[in-house]
Amino acid sequence: MSERTPPVTMKVVAERVGVSIATVSNAFSRPDQLSAQLRADILTAADALGYAGPNATGRALRSGRTDVCGILYEGELANTFLDPYSVLFLAGLSESVEAAGASVLLMKWLPDDESRGALRRAAIDALVAPSVTAAGADLEPLRRRGVRVVGTQQAPFGDWVGIDNIESGRLVGTHLAALGHRDVAVIAPTGTGELADVGYRPDRATPGVPSPSYQDDRLRGLWQTLPAGSLRVVTCATNTRQAGREAAARVLDAADRPTALVALSDVVALGVLDAARVGGLTPGQEVSVAGFDDIPDAAYTGLTTVRQPIREKGRLAGLLAMDPDYHQRQITLPIDLVVRSSTGPVTPSA
Repeated sequence: MSERTPPVTMKVVAERVGVSIATVSNAFSRPDQLSAQLRADILTAADALGYAGPNATGRALRSGRTDVCGILYEGELANTFLDPYSVLFLAGLSESVEAAGASVLLMKWLPDDESRGALRRAAIDALVAPSVTAAGADLEPLRRRGVRVVGTQQAPFGDWVGIDNIESGRLVGTHLAALGHRDVAVIAPTGTGELADVGYRPDRATPGVPSPSYQDDRLRGLWQTLPAGSLRVVTCATNTRQAGREAAARVLDAADRPTALVALSDVVALGVLDAARVGGLTPGQEVSVAGFDDIPDAAYTGLTTVRQPIREKGRLAGLLAMDPDYHQRQITLPIDLVVRSSTGPVTPSA
């Protein structure tokens, strides 16, 4: 049996160059303490010996920092990469985190002991939690050990960057009401895997309606601006195009087909457009369709939606997470309604 080669340590590098161990450490973690030539000599020797640098875990224990920013998504992470909103948000977040010399760690949250344990044990300096409200209580242990937590809703987070989701609902509701719509179905992702028609009352909890979140606020805005009795809510399994297509197909096949459908995210709205076209309906004529966010696909599909600066939202969330001294800790971003061909006035045949 061949002898095992001993690992190359900082001491070995120090002996090769003829400097102290502390000087080698500074070459990796505090380069400003060395001359450019000495640091180059140390790194060249380290590379020749196969030494990659100080152990990251040990360095974190000594410094109290990990240089890692977690981003917490609700549900399966695979769905995150199918959602253009999440991709744009993550791109903006990564821009700020990388500029701070840190890395991004994607984390999944589900209401189970495994997710809660992983969250409590996470070796991170900061956490961004976009659209995760149910995890509020599980974030407290992180705050107590000094992890900065940034949200995209006002509650339950102290630091946040977001939009006025109630106003975004009002923009869509006012637009549809002006077009004469008095029977509007809202497609609301719940993540429960169930599909059911439910009534919506903002003054009481209703089974099947999403818990207080950006979805709830958008519903409130719609309820405030559409005529009384004109709103119904249909839940879909997940925040995906396929789930939106399946939920909308059921609604559009019903005898009491609504004149308009509003999806609480654009990715779901794209599925609604798919279902309408498969059913032989022209969006904006036989049925109106609207969404929220203005993801890139919204423009070429003609989707009426509420625009928000998604990438900038992610960039600012990353900035709040990585810079505890940033002067503004609660940021509301602008929104506007973008009217396209998918909405139109009620027609006699609708």
